[in-house]
Amino acid sequence: RHKCGNERSCPQNYFAFKILSGAANVVGPSICFDDIILMSSVKNNIGRGLNIVLVNGTTGQLLKAEIFDMYSG
Repeated sequence: RHKCGNERSCPQNYFAFKILSGAANVVGPSICFDDIILMSSVKNNIGRGLNIVLVNGTTGQLLKAEIFDMYSG
């Protein structure tokens, strides 16, 4: 098994990530970073619009997660 369910392992000293956009209002988006789910419908921290996470590129620490609803402004 590879981190975040990827098909291959990442090289050493690299972070694995996987971003799934979802499907309308049926399946929500999901963001996985280094085998940790940061945003998903299971965590109940996603919404309509842009779902974005900010991660420290050196440590991999989650700094911020936000939702920007582009429909309602």
